[in-house]
Amino acid sequence: MAKKVLLIEDDKDIRDTITYALKEHGYEVIASEDARILKDIAQINPNLILLDNWLTDWKSDANGQQLSKELKTNPATSHIPIIMVSAVSNIKEVTEAGLADGYLKKPFELADLFAIVHKFTD
Repeated sequence: MAKKVLLIEDDKDIRDTITYALKEHGYEVIASEDARILKDIAQINPNLILLDNWLTDWKSDANGQQLSKELKTNPATSHIPIIMVSAVSNIKEVTEAGLADGYLKKPFELADLFAIVHKFTD
C-alpha cells in the first residue's frame, strides 16, 4: 500500500513538481494550495505532511509554523511527521518553534526531497 503524503504548498509550480515527483516514486499525494484541507485530516490520515511556511490560511494570519504547532500539540494528529518546506533563512528555528520533525529548504534538489520523505515514511 502506497504511503500517503499531504502536501500543503501555495506555489502551484512547486506543488505540481513535488506531487509529480512523489507519485513517480510510488507515493499517494494529496496536494492543496492552502491549509483548509486540514479540516479533513482525520479522513485523509496521511503518513507525512509537507507544509509550506508562507501560507494564506483561512484562520487569521496563521502560517505553516503555527499550523504545525497546532497539529503537533493535538493528540489526534501529534503522531504525524511534519516537514516544513520554506525559503526562509531561519528555517531551522521555524521548524523547532513549530515542533515539526524536519525541514526542506527551498530551493531544493529532488534527491533531498526523496531523502527526507523516505526518512519519515519508511
